[in-house]
Amino acid sequence: MDGALELLAAVSGLLCVWLTVRQNIWCWPIGLIQIIVYLYIFWTVKLYSDVLLQVVFLVLQFHGWHNWLHGGKDRKELDISLLSSRGRALWATAALVGTALLGAAMHRWTDATLPYWDAGATALSLIAQWLMNRKKLESWWLWITVDILSVGIYLAKNLYWTAGLYTVFLVMATLGLLEWRKTLSEPELA
Repeated sequence: MDGALELLAAVSGLLCVWLTVRQNIWCWPIGLIQIIVYLYIFWTVKLYSDVLLQVVFLVLQFHGWHNWLHGGKDRKELDISLLSSRGRALWATAALVGTALLGAAMHRWTDATLPYWDAGATALSLIAQWLMNRKKLESWWLWITVDILSVGIYLAKNLYWTAGLYTVFLVMATLGLLEWRKTLSEPELA
């Protein structure tokens, strides 16, 4: 695997997450760079769930970009909010079912390595991204979980730059959670 290409993906990913923590709209176009490069990398190392994830992320980038700009009240900028208890239960169920189904499919029909671990990270990433697109605070908890899983997966695949990236993502996701929680608790200004 080309280390320079992996480094490009890592650097664009760091910039994307840093901009997301700051709620800066430029996170979306920068994220597109990361997605395209990782799509190629994951195909090369046979992490097919991650390949599918990057394809979906490509679509979700445009959805999130539009949503952050026009998804709020009166089609204005979107504010941070929380999921309901029912919403949390539904997303947790979706994560378990998605992991089981995708993991089984990858195990049975491909030569994927680490099919269930990869599927778990993929299912959680999709949910986290969807919630991030809606500026739900809980998205950061899911990203923290994904980052922990991903560090182990990428170390096992000798993708050291990417494992390092996800270690930094873990720190940034924690900071994102704290920053967004603080923003959420600030009183509405009239």
